[in-house]
Amino acid sequence: MNKRVLILHGLNGSDYPHWQSHLAADLIKQNYIVSFPHFPSRDNPSFKKWKETLKKEIEHFKPQIVVCHSLANILWFHVCNELDIQLDKLMLVAPVRKNCNLEKIKEFFPYKAPKDLKSKEVILAVSTNDPYMNIEEAYELQQELNVGMKIMENAGHINADSGFGKLDCALDWINREEECEQGEKN
Repeated sequence: MNKRVLILHGLNGSDYPHWQSHLAADLIKQNYIVSFPHFPSRDNPSFKKWKETLKKEIEHFKPQIVVCHSLANILWFHVCNELDIQLDKLMLVAPVRKNCNLEKIKEFFPYKAPKDLKSKEVILAVSTNDPYMNIEEAYELQQELNVGMKIMENAGHINADSGFGKLDCALDWINREEECEQGEKN
């Protein structure tokens, strides 16, 4: 069975050459079923509209893997407790600090780290010099979420502006079989 991957962008979207666009194309080439929706008013987001869009997409698409970037992480934190879903994998890339004061996204804040991210396996990917979450804040979030973390050196906000067209480690992580599945196959 081909896995269903939902890719969720942050503020302003993740158009090419953003790594999420590359990831969507690479996954499709590998016969994954991919949904990469555009949230409404992505340059000036409405929390209510983004939340409705995500819930409808989850209900319709029924993903097994979700990949979030930036503001999409915060959206996931708000919405996941309302979802009747159990993902195989959840990738949280470059989340935004809890006290972010950007006017355009103020409706998304404050947020709490959910106790249940609705996934068997979760990875948090952060950068040592992200302007929207410093490394100390990232460690704090990691502890609250109780998940593994990949730290990227000087990767900025891990987006096209900081040089990330392709992000091969994201594709590799999605392709890696869960250890329990490997054990069952042997």
